[in-house]
Amino acid sequence: MPVLGAHHSIAGGYYRAAERARAVGCDCMQVFTKNNNQWRAKPISDEEAELFRTSLKKHKVKHPLAHASYLINLASPDAELWKKSIDSFIVELLRAEQLGIPGVVVHPGAYTTSSLEAGLKRVAAALDEVHSQTRGIVAKCLLETTSGQGSCLGCRFEHLAEIIERSRDPERLAVCVDTCHIFSAGYAVGTEREYKATMKALDLIIGLKLVKAIHLNDSKAKFGSGVDRHAHIGRGEMGLEPFRLLLNDRRFARVPMYIETNKGEENGRDLDAINLEVLRGLVRQKEKADRG
Repeated sequence: MPVLGAHHSIAGGYYRAAERARAVGCDCMQVFTKNNNQWRAKPISDEEAELFRTSLKKHKVKHPLAHASYLINLASPDAELWKKSIDSFIVELLRAEQLGIPGVVVHPGAYTTSSLEAGLKRVAAALDEVHSQTRGIVAKCLLETTSGQGSCLGCRFEHLAEIIERSRDPERLAVCVDTCHIFSAGYAVGTEREYKATMKALDLIIGLKLVKAIHLNDSKAKFGSGVDRHAHIGRGEMGLEPFRLLLNDRRFARVPMYIETNKGEENGRDLDAINLEVLRGLVRQKEKADRG
C-alpha cells in the first residue's frame, strides 16, 4: 500500500499536526512551519521541536514534509525581493532541520518582467546561495512542478531539470510532483498510454529517482489551462483514473504522497479521511484484479 497523507495545520502547537494526521488515517503529513503568507517567523523552541518529534513517533506518522511560504520568489528580477526570498528560504530549511523534517517543498518562482532563461538562472543562483549558507544540514529543497500561471516556472519538466543542472550542489535538490499542476500544465495522464508517456518524459528529463514526494490533487481547472485550482480526489477534471495508475505504479511505491485539498466535513466525515479512503480503494481494486 502506498504511503498516503495530507497537509495539516500546526495551530495550537507543532505536535498537534501529527495528532490531526493520525486522526484521519494519514501515514505521512505535510506542514507549514510558519504562517505561509507572512515573511516573519517566530523562533521554534527546543521544547516545541522535541514535542513535534515525539508526537510523530507516538502517532506513527512518517515522512514529515514542509512547504515553504508562497511569498518566496527565487526567480524574481527585483534585487530586494530576490534577496528577501533567499533569506526566507534559508530560514525555512533551518526550521525544517530543527523539527527533523528532511525536505522543504518550494515553487521555483516567477520571472515577471525578465525572461524564462533569466528566471531559471536566477533560481539556480538563489539556490547556490541558500546552499552555501546551510552547509551540513540534512533538510533539502524539493522543487515543485507548477501549473504555469503567468510567468511561473516549473510547468515544464525541462525547467526543473535546468535548475538542477545549473546548481553547484545538485545532490541537495529533489523534486515534488503535483498531479493537479502537471495536468493543468498540459501533461496528459488520463489513460494508461498517456500516463506512461508522461512518466517516461519525467524520467528522461529529470529522473524518477529525484521524485521524493508527490502531491495528490484533482483539478478544478481544465487540462492545459495553466490554472492552479485543487479539487477533491475524483471530483475534478482529472477523474479517478490518473490516481489509480499512479498509486499502482511500483516505481513510486516508497514515495510519500500528500493530499492538499480543502479541509472540512461531508455528511459528518472528515474530507481528508474520505479522500484517503478513495485513494486506498483504488489500490485495493488493482490488487483484487491481479488476484483474478
